[in-house]
Amino acid sequence: MYAVIKTGGKQYRVTSGDVLKIEKIAGEAGSEVVFNEVLALGDKIGTPLVEGASVKATVVKQAKDAKVIVFKKKRRQNYRRKNGHRQNITLVKITDVIGK
Repeated sequence: MYAVIKTGGKQYRVTSGDVLKIEKIAGEAGSEVVFNEVLALGDKIGTPLVEGASVKATVVKQAKDAKVIVFKKKRRQNYRRKNGHRQNITLVKITDVIGK
């Protein structure tokens, strides 16, 4: 069975055993987290959430994502700006999809 969860302003389709790369959430590696914002569970669509549904996951590790280069340039104006950004992420492994 699959579920659609919402975390970090994004939506993810998950099943048991999936490993997700999500926006950083609090928790040490090995700790348990529960996602209560379940938008869909199988063929059941929530309005806006599915009542009594939740998804349990285990934090695999806290990390940083790949570097994204931000480069701005205005031609013939001698204007160049180069900047890099690495987003903090959390890797989680989905352990259980609970629903009624």
